[in-house]
Amino acid sequence: MPRITPERREARRAQIIAAARRCFARGGFHQTSMPDIAAAAGVSAGAPYRYFANKEEIILAIAADTFRLIFEPMQQVAAAADAPSPGHLVAASLQALNAETLTDAAGQAVPVEELLQCVVQTWPELLRNDHLHTRALEGFETVRRSIADALHRGQAAGAAPTADPDNGARAVIALLHGYLLQRVAFGLTDTPGFNDAFQALLEAPERPDTTLQ
Repeated sequence: MPRITPERREARRAQIIAAARRCFARGGFHQTSMPDIAAAAGVSAGAPYRYFANKEEIILAIAADTFRLIFEPMQQVAAAADAPSPGHLVAASLQALNAETLTDAAGQAVPVEELLQCVVQTWPELLRNDHLHTRALEGFETVRRSIADALHRGQAAGAAPTADPDNGARAVIALLHGYLLQRVAFGLTDTPGFNDAFQALLEAPERPDTTLQ
C-alpha cells in the first residue's frame, strides 16, 4: 500500500473536521457519534480514529480553530498598533465575523454561522471536561494578556480609558462572548449595527457614580 503523504493526511484530517463541524452545528456534540462524522465525511467508520483518538479531540480541534478565527484579528491589532483603543480591538474581530466565511488552519473556507454554532456549544463542555477547560483557559489567558498589554500602551498614549488594563481586557473579551451568544441564540446578526452602537457608547461622556461600592 502506498504511503500517504503529509499533504494528503492533512487534507483528510481537515475533511473529517469539516464534517464534524457540520454535524455538531446541526445536531450538537452529544447527539453526534463518530460513525455520524465518518458518514458525513464520506470515509469508512474507522477512518476518523486514524486522525483523532476520540470525539473530544475533534471538539478540541474545532474549538481551537474557532477561538483563533474570532480572536486572532483582535490580537493582530493589539500587537501592531502603537496605541489601540478598546474600540479598535473589538472592531477588528467584529469585522472578521461579519464575513460569510473564514479560513481555517487548513486553508479551508468555513461558514461563520457553523463555527459560531459550535463555539457556543463548547461553553457548557468547559464545566464538565477538565482537559477542554484547561486548553480554553490557556487560550483565554494568551488573548487577555495581549489585550491588556495593548490597553496599557493605549493608556500611556492617551488613547484608551484609564481602567485597569487586566480588567479592561476581560471586559473586551466578555463583550465578544456576549455578542456571540446573542447572535447564535437570538439571531441578532446585525454585526455592523452592533459595532456602531459599541463605538458610540465608548464616545459617550463619562458620568459620575458608576462604580460598584
